[in-house]
Amino acid sequence: MQTDRQPADAPAPATDSILGFTVPGRSARGRVVRLDATLDAILHAHAYPEPLARVLAEALVLTALVGSTLRGDEGQMTLQAQAKGGPVDLLVCDYRGGELRGYLRFDPARIDEVGPQASLQTIFGDGYLAITLDQTASDERYQGIVPLEGDTLAQAVERYFESSEQIPTLLRIAVARDAGRWRAGGLLVQHLPASELGGPRLHVERGHPDWEHVAALGGSISAAELVDDGLPLDMLLWRLYHEEETRVLPAVALTRGCRCSAAYIKGVLARFSEPELAEMREADGMVKVDCAFCATLFHIEV
Repeated sequence: MQTDRQPADAPAPATDSILGFTVPGRSARGRVVRLDATLDAILHAHAYPEPLARVLAEALVLTALVGSTLRGDEGQMTLQAQAKGGPVDLLVCDYRGGELRGYLRFDPARIDEVGPQASLQTIFGDGYLAITLDQTASDERYQGIVPLEGDTLAQAVERYFESSEQIPTLLRIAVARDAGRWRAGGLLVQHLPASELGGPRLHVERGHPDWEHVAALGGSISAAELVDDGLPLDMLLWRLYHEEETRVLPAVALTRGCRCSAAYIKGVLARFSEPELAEMREADGMVKVDCAFCATLFHIEV
């Protein structure tokens, strides 16, 4: 396994980070991520019932895996599930330059409908999953939408890549809670045209032997390995692909990234007219703004 860093001086972190890799000889690329304190902070900002906290944890891992395929700080990736008929009608997560945030909205009176192995249909009812890429450098926006079908959000995202991008994709997600502490991990592996990794153009198809080989190795990963905070991410990749020429990219740290602040909100409110602001003001003359992501209530004087 090759790496673009010095392992002895800078070992790969075990938690709250994401590691990219490529397997050039098999025309494959991927990401492996593990969340710990960052996930804990996001989930504990709201009093989510455990089954829904697990759904949001899975969505945050998926957002990190897909969002980190954007180069550097060149944009933002948003994952949004919107539905009707189930206990959850909205889930939103986004990733930007290593910062993660997310929340979901649910009907407390219907939480008993969601069991430990509930399907997407049970949780959301009828709806869709949208993945939106906002490219800062080019000021372009791309969005792909797929139905909320299958047992997990990971299955819906796999379907997104297959239908919208025509990219065979393997996803594995695990979520654990021990003594009130949340952890989660995930693996994404994709088969790409060889030209994207420096080789001649290769027709991408799910039945290609190179893809079947890489997917079989990736599919052997266990849930315990994904959430083991004593197992550095590069060692996890070594377990999977040590027989391949695998190139590991520098790790990217992941943090809770809610971007709300009193100054930012005041700037947004400044765009409203005085009659509009008058309707927003409470009896004390303040405008109260509740951030859905971090559950912080701001009192703004405008």
